[in-house]
Amino acid sequence: MSEHRRKPPQPQEGGRAAARRGQSGSSSGRRAAPRGATGSPADYGFGQPADEERQYGGRAEARRAAQRSTGGSRRRAPEPGPGGRRGAPPRGRGQSAGPANKRIIDYPRAGKFGFARWVPSWKLVTGLFIGFFGSMVAVAGIAYAMVDVPDIAKTAQAQNNVFYWADRSEMVATGGETNRQIVNLSQIPKEMQYAVISQENKTFETDSGIDPKGIARALFNMARGGQTQGGSTITQQFVKNAMLDDQSQTISRKFKEIFVSIKVGSTMKKDKIMEGYLNSAYYGRGAYGIQAAARAYFNVDAVDLDPGQCAFLAAMLKGATYYDPAGATSIDPAATPEANSRRALAQMQNTLDKMVSYGHLDAAKRAQYTTLPKWQNPRSNSDLRGQTGYLVDLAKAYLINNKILTADQLQQGGYSIYTTFDKKKVAELEKSVENVQKANIKPKQRPKTDTHVQFGAASVEPSTGAIKAIYGGEDATKHFTNNADVTGAQIGSTMKPFVLAAAMQWGVRDPSGGSEQPQDERKQVSPKSLYSGKNKLKIKEYDGTVWKNEKGQEWLQTNDGNESYGSPPNYDIDLREAMRESVNSAYVQLGMNVGLDKVKDAAVAAGLKQDSLAGTNYPSFSIGISDPSAIRMAGAYGTFAASGEQRDPYSVQSVNSKDGTVYTHKDQPTEAFTPKVADNVTDVLRTVVEKGTGTNAQLPGREVAGKTGTTDGNKSAWFVGYTPQLSTSITMFRYDDDESKKNRTFLKMYGTGGQEKIHGASFPAEIWHDYMAQALNGQPAKDFPTPEPIGEIVNDVPSPTPTPTPSETLTSPTPSPTPSETLTSPSPSASETCRFSWQCTTTGGTDTGGTDGGVTSSPTATDTSGTGNSRGNGNGGLFGGSGG
Repeated sequence: MSEHRRKPPQPQEGGRAAARRGQSGSSSGRRAAPRGATGSPADYGFGQPADEERQYGGRAEARRAAQRSTGGSRRRAPEPGPGGRRGAPPRGRGQSAGPANKRIIDYPRAGKFGFARWVPSWKLVTGLFIGFFGSMVAVAGIAYAMVDVPDIAKTAQAQNNVFYWADRSEMVATGGETNRQIVNLSQIPKEMQYAVISQENKTFETDSGIDPKGIARALFNMARGGQTQGGSTITQQFVKNAMLDDQSQTISRKFKEIFVSIKVGSTMKKDKIMEGYLNSAYYGRGAYGIQAAARAYFNVDAVDLDPGQCAFLAAMLKGATYYDPAGATSIDPAATPEANSRRALAQMQNTLDKMVSYGHLDAAKRAQYTTLPKWQNPRSNSDLRGQTGYLVDLAKAYLINNKILTADQLQQGGYSIYTTFDKKKVAELEKSVENVQKANIKPKQRPKTDTHVQFGAASVEPSTGAIKAIYGGEDATKHFTNNADVTGAQIGSTMKPFVLAAAMQWGVRDPSGGSEQPQDERKQVSPKSLYSGKNKLKIKEYDGTVWKNEKGQEWLQTNDGNESYGSPPNYDIDLREAMRESVNSAYVQLGMNVGLDKVKDAAVAAGLKQDSLAGTNYPSFSIGISDPSAIRMAGAYGTFAASGEQRDPYSVQSVNSKDGTVYTHKDQPTEAFTPKVADNVTDVLRTVVEKGTGTNAQLPGREVAGKTGTTDGNKSAWFVGYTPQLSTSITMFRYDDDESKKNRTFLKMYGTGGQEKIHGASFPAEIWHDYMAQALNGQPAKDFPTPEPIGEIVNDVPSPTPTPTPSETLTSPTPSPTPSETLTSPSPSASETCRFSWQCTTTGGTDTGGTDGGVTSSPTATDTSGTGNSRGNGNGGLFGGSGG
């Protein structure tokens, strides 16, 4: 009976045994088929020899064997079982389904069902592992055999980068020089070797040359799109330095670097690896190798370096941008000479301490080196003299900061870099500064007032954001700080247009509402709005309560010369006139009503960088205690010129290499302000030039908008102005740039240039005028858009201004000396007498705003002198500087 059929009904008399006995007695010798069966006896295994049954141990097993041998043949359809269903019950999980096909890899597994079918056998797992491991060993062996040990002498080559003017004529070919002179290890002091070992790889003398953890970390970072990390061991760093033909940060390059490192570690002596590393490492200032570095920083040969100098140069290996005491603010504003000096000294001391700890330096000898060694100023390529060096540095910084090219790629060279700089405008700007400087600044005649005088300038095209010209200083090979970039000079009253823009864009807050009010609860401000121009005005919060600092002291805002503006008794003055005369008290109170956070938002939206702006904890934020660069100031005012469209200033139009185009600038404007707001700010700033503090910037036949600025203590002066085609900022300051001093400071400019006091309307406005007249020569005069009416007249009926009492306020110090409206005439050149109104005896056109950006330090209970400067980040002080 087939195991796939239900048992037929059994006979009632005698059962199956009786049936078998009856069958055995039949004449045919065959068993009778079960009652009800329809197939032949052979279908049920009847008539088969008994020895076959015994061979399989029973009839059931014999039937199963027969079925297996005929598994592919056609079978009789099974009879319906109980309930009318055909077929046998389903097989259990893992039950055999018949014979398995013979395969090299039994997967999915034959003879298994369900989950068990997909679980690989241990044989399969083991085989695959052995095969994979064997393949990897074979690949590694091939790769190891194919890579070569690097030869530093063959890699000491680099190409020039060619920089082009905006008209695509060549500016200079530079940047790809490799300053390297290979020396033997015997010429490198042991202290230099141990300084590097102590700081970089203390197990260098015993390790295999690679760091598996560091490699895994680097591969992981690259796989997820992050920044790759440098070699973890001296051997790996040596290999990385030597592979100058391929500086790409890819996984394939990293694997190549690993195999080369393994081969170097197994075939080269440690002394040779150390020699190669010290001769290939980059120490900054274009110096590759220890000999070039010794000359670049100390003008000595490598063999003559002392332990302090060795530890200093080991610090440079961590990145000269942040450790060279000369600074690198063109690449990162945080890399100031002061900050770099602190980092270099700390790193140098740490290296010396480790050398003592590891037994490489005697403690008594280490004690001799507690300060930075005396270093020399960087030497520059003579092709980079004048303004060219500043332009090249600015273009390089743009490429690096925007991750277009790396510093290593630029050093390797081979790029054609097309800048935005206009050759004619650069020359005119330099000439304008030099003319004013030579005619008025006399350091030999007035050494106490005319030394350390610096000028900086930048000119930006509002419609594109392209930087057309800069003035970075006297000579890039002599003065290393780019004065057009971040210098730390506060901007003074040139901050006030952003206060006005914030008041027009977001409005002043309702005194009855909360500090964070939605737009519909604020009131947009009209330029006709009235604010108090009273000197020593008691500044209030937006809700009318008197502002107090953390010590409970009030703020009395002074104006230049301690003058009050407007109609008494409340000294009401509208915002247009307050801007024209640069009245501090009106704009400080306006900033409080708008919210200093909104004023900051307006400045950032216009294009100033967040990290260049002071804190908003003190009212003086509105009058310029921040220190953006001249480039950013020109770009931000350009936003007003472009009717509110903001574009970040940029200096590179495109970059090409032998492989084609690397980068092309794309115009990506954003709306900082609505056209209505921007055009109204421009209209107010036009009055500053037409009949306010900026009259010396007038250009006959052209519409000009701009603002003067002078800071507390007369330490910096600005003029920032624009036409529809060009926005230019000029800054002037005295800055002690003696690198031998730890803390360089801004110096006061009282008496500088023969002037009683320097204003933004004086030398800065004169330079602006002379440059812009030439820069725009030949271009058609364009008018600014006519502004649409905006906002509401706020405080058209102002409440009386409270008079401070001695018991609740501190008195603002009187600036000394106090300027009068009649300014002393400077010493004119032979061909120039009374060129500008500020050089003559007059009662109008002067920068009566005076000092506007600074603010005195917060005095203690016993200190009410109000001296010093502050960025307003918690020490903003009690009194605003005297005005604009």
